[in-house]
Amino acid sequence: MRYLLIFLCSGLAFAQQTRFVDFKSVTGQVTPHPEEKSVTGWAHYDFQVLSKTDTVRIDAVNMSIMDMTVNGRHARFKNSGKQILLFEGFRKGANKVAFAFKAFPKQALYFTGRGESQQIWTQGQGKNTSHWFPSFDDVNEKVIFNMQVITGIDVDVISNGTYSATPKKDDHTLFDGKGKYKISYFSMDKPMSSYLLMLAIGNFTRKTETSASGVPLEYYLPDEDAAKFESTYRYSKRIFDYLEKEIGVPYPWKIYRQIPAHDFIYGGMENTTSTLFNEIYVVDEIGFNDNNYLNVNAHELAHQWFGDMVTAKSSRHHWLQEGFATYYALLAEKEVFGDDYFNQRLYENAEEIQRAAKTDTIPILNEKASSLSFYQKGAWALHVLRENVGADRFRKAVKNYVEKYQFKNADTDEFLAEINKVSDYNTDDFRKRWLESGIFPIQEVLAILKKNRFITEYFRVADMAKIPLAQKEKEFEQILASNVFYPVKQEIVNQLQQLPFEEEKNLLLRAMQTNDVLVRQTVAMHWDKIPDGFKTEYETLLDDPSYYTREIAMNKLWSQFPEDSKRLLDKSDGWIGLIDKNLRIMWLSMALKTKDYRPEKKSGYYDELLGYASPDFRVNTRINALDKLIFLDKNDKNYIPYLINGLVSHIPRFSKFSRDRIRTQLKVQSHREYYESLLESLPENERVQLDKLLKEK
Repeated sequence: MRYLLIFLCSGLAFAQQTRFVDFKSVTGQVTPHPEEKSVTGWAHYDFQVLSKTDTVRIDAVNMSIMDMTVNGRHARFKNSGKQILLFEGFRKGANKVAFAFKAFPKQALYFTGRGESQQIWTQGQGKNTSHWFPSFDDVNEKVIFNMQVITGIDVDVISNGTYSATPKKDDHTLFDGKGKYKISYFSMDKPMSSYLLMLAIGNFTRKTETSASGVPLEYYLPDEDAAKFESTYRYSKRIFDYLEKEIGVPYPWKIYRQIPAHDFIYGGMENTTSTLFNEIYVVDEIGFNDNNYLNVNAHELAHQWFGDMVTAKSSRHHWLQEGFATYYALLAEKEVFGDDYFNQRLYENAEEIQRAAKTDTIPILNEKASSLSFYQKGAWALHVLRENVGADRFRKAVKNYVEKYQFKNADTDEFLAEINKVSDYNTDDFRKRWLESGIFPIQEVLAILKKNRFITEYFRVADMAKIPLAQKEKEFEQILASNVFYPVKQEIVNQLQQLPFEEEKNLLLRAMQTNDVLVRQTVAMHWDKIPDGFKTEYETLLDDPSYYTREIAMNKLWSQFPEDSKRLLDKSDGWIGLIDKNLRIMWLSMALKTKDYRPEKKSGYYDELLGYASPDFRVNTRINALDKLIFLDKNDKNYIPYLINGLVSHIPRFSKFSRDRIRTQLKVQSHREYYESLLESLPENERVQLDKLLKEK
């Protein structure tokens, strides 16, 4: 999982249930209904009663439950609204329970997009699968899932495990009296925690390659993005092969898939065999330089071992999942981009942890620890172990740990016990310093980082910040002309801030001549006002292979040199940018704002920009467009229905964006009156949210 942690402790009842009851497998069927945003289906569970118990529980949030049978006989049960409670018909030993269900999930199952772009996908995130399929919030209850998914015939369906198509019947097409449908079958042969159960339904193009060990690797993209396979999934096979070798345990499942989800909530989610990830990582050749998927890709793949195969017993030990996934993603990036890149990423993480250390004092071994602690600090803890134990012995301990607890649950003591078997390193002291203390051991971190020559050089150059330019200019010229890793060159550019242009000009020209995308981007951000003597050189940034750099440069040039605005707009017409259309939306706003620029087309440009704010587009695109529309005309009311619609978005960033903008507008009486006039015509969910804002004081 990425960027947001919701991994809660299991309830006492379930913590107790796993001692008495063991659910083994389930065959389930689900039918999503997009028109009413519901799901219907049935579940047939096999379970063992290990010792006497009065009640057997299955989590099912706000579900209607029908046709309950236990061991083939109709049985009474209680539906608490959160759980199904079975209290008759089962016995010690093997049992079966079967029932049908219907739910209108408020979370965990999402219906996104419209028309050909419509998708249905799930996000369990710790304990939420029970909102759409009766299952288990307790991660210690691992089950073998075999799922059947009923959909229309024209969509692609993905779930966990291996896939088999509808049995032949009328050319793979079935009828229910209303229309055609198909059943897609997915089967697992190993158990997993329920939060890893997934669905993804939509229109996709698929490409497949095979790992060195023979595992099928399936890559999916929306049909309209089919040209972006190579740049989106670059290095995927390489990092898969690397992680199998580095971890020392074969990939634990029979297939691996990766699917971008429309308006996905997080960066990615490591569902067993089938990772979902955010569409922002779907990039073309240029976009790869701005926002590539490699780190998220490796992070979610590492989870297939650390989290999916071996699952932490409780949220207190959550670093065994997120710390491991974060660290092994860095190791995978090291395999691709090299040792300097690896150490730079470790340094950036250390800086972030150190900045937060004054207020973020909850230690890693605490269920209330922050995401920063579980992820980045957890990764640093593993790096410290690896550095002190030695890479080979660390690798052996991890291999032993994964093999010993495969398809089970583990805790921190059990992992450290494997370290103790291969090394005499003091894990008790390590545990106190790194896992039980809220203090970040920065001196230990710096000592490890300084083993890397690039980091040492970076620190040396950073320490020159207060030295007059005349005393370091020649050395800086040499560094800019060298092949030293790019952050050192960025540091040089940053040290030129506040200097008169004539003093810094020579070094900035040399920085531009490095042709390093990120060094040149640092120059792009260097001034609020571009010096006249650097304008020609600065304009070359508009051709850089970076959509971010082009956006920065175009904004500054267009704002500062209005006499060139039409020429600049002609040059950039046709730019699209990243998947959120950052450059196209910027261009449209500039074209509309520029006086006398293509006046006959302005109406079309406005309609295009307004369209990007509608629910037909991705959330990132909509936020981008709404931001520009508000900037262009604060009195424009055409975009207001789209702003109101954002209030009910499942993406927290969008709902907050909409709330904040509407609150500002409600301070103007004419806007308040317009919002009030719309209230009764809105869908109920939008009306409720807007009414809350109108009643705020």
